Amino acid sequence: MVREDIRNVAIIAHVDHGKTTLVDELLKQSGVFRENQEVQERVMDSNAIERERGITILSKNTAVTYKGVKINIVDTPGHADFGGEVERVLKMVDGVILVVDAFEGPMPQTRFVLQKALALDLPAVVCINKVDRPDARPEAVVDEVLELFMDLDASDEQLDCPFVFASAKAGWAAKSLDDPRVNMVPLFETILDYIPAPEGDPDADTQVLISTIDYNEYVGRIGIGKISNGSLSVNQDVVLVNHHDPDKAENVKISKLYEFDGLNRVEVCKAEIGSIVAISGIPDIRIGDTVCSPENPQPIPFQKISEPTISMNFMVNDSPFAGQEGKYVTSRHLRDRLFRELNTDVSLRVEETDSPDCFKVSGRGELHLSVLIENMRREGFEFAVSKAEVIYKTDAHGKPLEPMERVYVDVPDEYSGAVIDKLSRRKGELQNMNPGQSGTTRLEFSIPSRGLIGYRDEFMTDTKGNGVINQLFDGYAPYKGEIAYRSQGSLIAYETGVASAYGIFNAQSRGLMFVVPGDKVYSGMVVGQNGKPQDVEVNVCKTKHLTNTRSSGADDALKLVPAKIMSLEQAMEFIETDELLEITPDNLRIRKRILDPTKRKRDQIRRKGN
Repeated sequence: MVREDIRNVAIIAHVDHGKTTLVDELLKQSGVFRENQEVQERVMDSNAIERERGITILSKNTAVTYKGVKINIVDTPGHADFGGEVERVLKMVDGVILVVDAFEGPMPQTRFVLQKALALDLPAVVCINKVDRPDARPEAVVDEVLELFMDLDASDEQLDCPFVFASAKAGWAAKSLDDPRVNMVPLFETILDYIPAPEGDPDADTQVLISTIDYNEYVGRIGIGKISNGSLSVNQDVVLVNHHDPDKAENVKISKLYEFDGLNRVEVCKAEIGSIVAISGIPDIRIGDTVCSPENPQPIPFQKISEPTISMNFMVNDSPFAGQEGKYVTSRHLRDRLFRELNTDVSLRVEETDSPDCFKVSGRGELHLSVLIENMRREGFEFAVSKAEVIYKTDAHGKPLEPMERVYVDVPDEYSGAVIDKLSRRKGELQNMNPGQSGTTRLEFSIPSRGLIGYRDEFMTDTKGNGVINQLFDGYAPYKGEIAYRSQGSLIAYETGVASAYGIFNAQSRGLMFVVPGDKVYSGMVVGQNGKPQDVEVNVCKTKHLTNTRSSGADDALKLVPAKIMSLEQAMEFIETDELLEITPDNLRIRKRILDPTKRKRDQIRRKGN
């Protein structure tokens, strides 16, 4: 049976090519909002960090109705670190809308998401977005997209995909560049014409593959997936099975069932094939599980989510300021929060270590882990993290293998030399070098993942903020040898107290300061970056001795160099292996792992001896 009244489609693209803005317009023009309703931009980016950074982190479901057909839309992330979100939701849809920027053309993540869609034999509608940009080149981008399809061995049917030209921001789409630019109707029509309606057997045994997990404090886990066969109804007895876990066979009951309507979940009593549904009341439901009839429990095959490539230790904060700023500070709080994150994030791994106060957390990249850290920080957690390290494997002969990245860099021509030099020192191998658009060069490197740790800040400095760097995981390769990271040492606070203008003035000749007068510091805290490779202790709390002729007001004349106030990502990239990043709701502090200077010196001597 074919459900002609439903279309299930995912919107996929490289980061910042306009997916979420496009979904906004489809929602607005399908009548989801009242005419006088105020709607914020990027309404699908509901997470505060998503809104601030302008990126999508979690895939989300919505639904619009056009000409009596319900179009279920899944908005997916474009950043490589959240590729796990894209991989799994594609099993829920029958086609994709590939959004490509009319100036940038296909980018690394465009290749990644399209490759996943083509591998599942999904038809694509290509939407060339932002064609009203002054520097847009839509005709050339169409050719580049077709070349990408051919590179990825697309079938003849997939190659024969329709192109739609659009400006999501201006709210219009057109089937050709010469057509009138009025509204999104041409895109709606193309979806109905080219995205196939879902098929299945309504009389067969129930099969629903769970592709996404949502979590709610009140009802627990909520499984979201498409009904492939049969039907599903409230109070129905079902069995949970899993393609990758043959022993799993759990008898459960459907307590509540929802379908999507606009931005809302609507409770329903029964749902038929082709519908995307949300199921609550099953505490142990996981991504990749298939909800089946007890009579014939057959799991639907599901590709394994890509493994994490980078890990950090999350530990209880033990600095002298511990517990002063956070609401949740104990190891129990930390453990519960990290394991709760596993409810919704399939690409994350959390492992307990020998110490009850330390947990190893592994993810797909620095951004993946930094978003988790930022969320926890905003929730009132206080903890410390170690430097990010890559996850090694071994081959059949016991030799180490390390994760590799394919890096694409677009830089103005005059900065390409500096980028090549820096990435080469980090064991990067230049694969391609091509002229880009308007005086830029596109460089393609193969580089170990650890070679990129701490590089992004350096890259922005080297290119004066004009460079764009994108990366894609490129499998494992033999270990490439040692990499020298930071060439400068740290300036370490000598005593606990409050930083003074006089103390900072005396210390700033040593290097770049991270603190300002009035900041609380403690012995062993990193307060700046030395201009030389060694670590140096400085007294930033030192005050001028007062005499009859010298007043404290004389400090006003001191000229202080502006301090460098680091973001979370910059601080994560800066820290060395013997340092930790202390994270509280109010502050980020870099510190030495061993705070006591005498013990720290002994540890350095012991390490050199080994």
